[in-house]
Amino acid sequence: MKTEDPTGRPAPSGGSAPARAATPALSSLVTEVARRFDERIVTASLPVYRASTVLFDSLAQADATGRATGAGTRHASTYGTAGTPTTFALMDALAEVEGRGHDCRAALMPSGLSAISAALFAYARTGDHVLMPDSVYGPARVFAQGMLAGLGIETTFYDPRIGAGIEALMRSNTRVVYLESPGSYTFELQDVPAICAVARRRGAVSMIDNAWASPVFARPFDWGVDVSILPLTKYWSGHADTLMGAVVVREPLWLPLWSAVRQLGICVGGDDAFMILRGLRTVDVRMRRHEASGLQVARWLEGRPEVARVLHPALESHPDHALWKRDFEGACGLFSFELRRDALPADDAGLERALAALCERRRFFRIGYSWGGFESLIVPGRIGSLRTATPWQGGPLVRVHIGLEDPADLIADLADGLAAMRAAS
Repeated sequence: MKTEDPTGRPAPSGGSAPARAATPALSSLVTEVARRFDERIVTASLPVYRASTVLFDSLAQADATGRATGAGTRHASTYGTAGTPTTFALMDALAEVEGRGHDCRAALMPSGLSAISAALFAYARTGDHVLMPDSVYGPARVFAQGMLAGLGIETTFYDPRIGAGIEALMRSNTRVVYLESPGSYTFELQDVPAICAVARRRGAVSMIDNAWASPVFARPFDWGVDVSILPLTKYWSGHADTLMGAVVVREPLWLPLWSAVRQLGICVGGDDAFMILRGLRTVDVRMRRHEASGLQVARWLEGRPEVARVLHPALESHPDHALWKRDFEGACGLFSFELRRDALPADDAGLERALAALCERRRFFRIGYSWGGFESLIVPGRIGSLRTATPWQGGPLVRVHIGLEDPADLIADLADGLAAMRAAS
């Protein structure tokens, strides 16, 4: 009597083994098809590789690739967390663009803050000392005072305008000198070459948050830095729809960074990497538009009676304008302006009402904490708890990001906001 196998197919009547099917079962076929394609087709943009598993032709190949991946060999990967063709393409692009003229490598992280934390984890250990400017990005300060302190890593915050005078703050255990130029909200410029020269002489790693002017208007490795930290979320993406960060380092510093990234399990997906690569293609023209529009709005604000001063490094009125001219090739669309105290209510509640009237219900300026996208943003700069070495002595701050809208429309929008602020005052 004929019997059936578990698939429902009738068994052969004879005693001989069943003939092997020329075509595998559907369940096998669907795992096999469409995994290769004609790679002679070349497209303008690279395809997106989405991958966790990486396959090998032999055990020997898998073992060799594993050793190469652990050693940080370029383009070696045993798993999607180590890299895919899409993420490797972005890593190479970042190293070439950010490190122009220098031998650099780049690693990817899922946000700008994770890039900051990974860089600090890579080069600081328990018992070490870190120097950080008082004008640093707020979450970086929180990380230093929280997680780094909990690991026994001490951070000293210094006057961002200290220059070569940072020598007096160096200790025998100072391992990292952190910079951010210009600084968050108050836009002090640092004498980066002078500070990096001290760090190198004292055996410390210098690293900079290069958010403001990268990738078009700053060349930090020309200034002497060892590590450049990038929030790719901002101008590299340019469209306010992707979160990512990166750390670019000189080649001799690569392995500690790569080891930290691998041990922390930090990685990004191919789709997000593709979005940053796509944004990179237009970053030069976008940033030049941000620069031109930002300066036009900044100069208009300088003439407003409600404004005490505009904190934009490319303005001749900025106290560090000479450093900006020496080091930078342009300016982005982010700056702050200080309001006149006598144009605002003296009480806290009245001040909050006035700031709300300025910032809320604008047509083009939206309230938001990020920047570097196509849109214009406005937010009060509340930095009272974010300064220790150089407390802010000025009036209320407002930070704006000038997007890609027509600057005449942005000026009209700010004029309406200032009028609403006066009415609320």
